[in-house]
Amino acid sequence: MLEKRVKRQLLDEVQAICPKDVTIMQVRQGEAKGLGHAVLCALPVVGNSPFAVLLPDVIVDGYDCNLAKDNLAKMVKLYAKNQLSQIMVEPVPMNLVSNYGIADVDGKTLSAGASALITNIIEKPNQTEAPSNLSVVGRYVFNPAIWDCLKRTPLGAGDEIQLTDAIALLMQQQQVQAHHISGRSHDCGNKLGYIQAFVEYAMRDKILGADVKQILKNLVN
Repeated sequence: MLEKRVKRQLLDEVQAICPKDVTIMQVRQGEAKGLGHAVLCALPVVGNSPFAVLLPDVIVDGYDCNLAKDNLAKMVKLYAKNQLSQIMVEPVPMNLVSNYGIADVDGKTLSAGASALITNIIEKPNQTEAPSNLSVVGRYVFNPAIWDCLKRTPLGAGDEIQLTDAIALLMQQQQVQAHHISGRSHDCGNKLGYIQAFVEYAMRDKILGADVKQILKNLVN
C-alpha cells in the first residue's frame, strides 16, 4: 500500500525496523510468573547456546554517542573472551534500590565501561539490606548454564521466578561479571520514567525536536 501511494520514505522506515539478516521468532509466556520464567520460555528457541537478554522497558539512551550499541557489544566481547555471564549495572540513589535487582562487586567503585566480578546479587532489597546501589539495568549476556539455574529457581519476590535469583544460583557454580553502563538508561517500567524518556527523545528528534521544545515552552509559560 505504501509503495502504491509512493510513500517511499515511510516504506523505508518500516522496512528498516528489522534488518534483512535478522529472523524474528516469537514465544509467548502463558502466565505472568516473572522475568526468570519469561526467559526460560525461550529455551526451545535458543537451545544450549550463549544468548543475550534485552528488556524493552529499559532504554539505554541512544543519543549518548552510540553508547547504547557499545554496551552490549562490549559485553558480548567480554563473554567471548572469558565465557563469564555479563550483567549490566548502573548506580541508583539508595532510596530507589527496592525497585531493582541490586549487585555488589565487593564494595568496589566501577567507572563507565568497567567490569568486575559480582559477589552478591539480590532482587528488590530494602535500603538496609541492599549490598550496594548498583542496579541491574536490563541487559544480560548469559552462559547457557543459566538454563539449569532457571529450572531450579524457586518463587521469589512477588511470588514470581526472578531472573536475579537464577543469577545467584549461577554464581554458586561459576563467576559472573557486572559491566558498568556507558551512558545512561531510561526506566520505562513506570509511568513517570516512560514520560521522561518520551519527552527527552522527542526534544532531540532531528525533525520534530524544535517544534516539541516550543510546545513545551508554551505549556510551561
